[in-house]
Amino acid sequence: MKAYKHVLCATDFSASSRLALEQACDLCQRYGARLTLLHVVEYFPEDRSNDEIAPEDSDPEAWRREKAMAALSEMIEALPCKEVGREVRFSCHSAKREILRFCEEHNADLIVLASHGHHGITAILGSTANGVVQNPGCDVLVVRAEQD
Repeated sequence: MKAYKHVLCATDFSASSRLALEQACDLCQRYGARLTLLHVVEYFPEDRSNDEIAPEDSDPEAWRREKAMAALSEMIEALPCKEVGREVRFSCHSAKREILRFCEEHNADLIVLASHGHHGITAILGSTANGVVQNPGCDVLVVRAEQD
């Protein structure tokens, strides 16, 4: 197995994403690799969901970035990996496109992300994981969701 130098872990803050981050951290410790945790806010600001609307006196992008950075920090605090890069990206495109673009721009040699764990043909990996696996510029590890 090749020694990875830069591992990119994409997260949507789900329980499955936390498992993927644990795997990514473990791999980084084994290989002495750098770890970056990435969260993509899709289709901002045009299609933002109603449960993610910033208070009236706040800049919506800054508000979403602060919330996401706090969530990233919370995920990292529970890990033995403490030197973890944190990145929040806003995109008018899909998360898969932004993950692949980030990977290429930052020379990541492994992408780690979670499957949704849903059942059915279209949900085997989840649309983001499936899109990343279909068009990788590097190795991809999809961490299976825990089954109930």
